[in-house]
Amino acid sequence: QVQLVESGGGLVQPGGSLRVSCAASGSIFSIGGMGWHRQAPGKQRELVAVITHNGSPNYADSVKGRFTISRDNAKNTVYLQMNSLKPEDTAVYYCSADIMRVGTVTVNPYWGQGTQVTVSS
Repeated sequence: QVQLVESGGGLVQPGGSLRVSCAASGSIFSIGGMGWHRQAPGKQRELVAVITHNGSPNYADSVKGRFTISRDNAKNTVYLQMNSLKPEDTAVYYCSADIMRVGTVTVNPYWGQGTQVTVSS
C-alpha cells in the first residue's frame, strides 16, 4: 500500500503565507513527478504546480511568482510554499505523485486526501 498524507493547511489572512507538505509512505520503489492541485467550491480541480524527480518546477500562471514547489527525495515529501495569498487561492489542496511500487514495473498516480486552505480576513 501507498499513502500520501498532506499537512499544513489552515486559515490565513490575505497577503499572508502558508506552507503545505505531503509525505508519501508505503511500499515505494521510486517516485517520479510530484504535484499540487486545488479545487475550490463549485469549480473543477486545477493543477497548481509540478516538480520532476530532479527538482525542475512548473507553475500555473495564477500562482507564478507567489508559490514555490520543492521536494525532499530522501523523505519522499513535496512542499508548497504559498506567499502573498489571495482570497481566490481558497481551496482544498491535493498532492499527487507518480509512484512505482516495490515489486512492480508500472508507474501509477496516487493522491492525497486534501488539506483545506482558506484565505480570509
